[in-house]
Amino acid sequence: DPNNLNLWLKLNGEVMQNSTTSDFIFNVQHVVSHISQFMTLLPGDIISTGTPFGVGLGLNPPMYLKEGDVMELGIEGLGVSKQNVKAYKK
Repeated sequence: DPNNLNLWLKLNGEVMQNSTTSDFIFNVQHVVSHISQFMTLLPGDIISTGTPFGVGLGLNPPMYLKEGDVMELGIEGLGVSKQNVKAYKK
């Protein structure tokens, strides 16, 4: 059921966000239908839907990404994406 998939974000192996698609304001079918009115969705396209509780800025004290951090995010049945944080070189 696309409206009840687990989704999570880990930072350096620690779970920072853990939720399900059932918490979305609009269900997955509605989001896909709405976006499809304005563009053609292709296999592999990513739809940004917002974020569950656990955003670093909202923590006390706030937490910010730093060089060397490793973020992993995933959605049940779709897979995991891993990013290594690098500092912006001016």
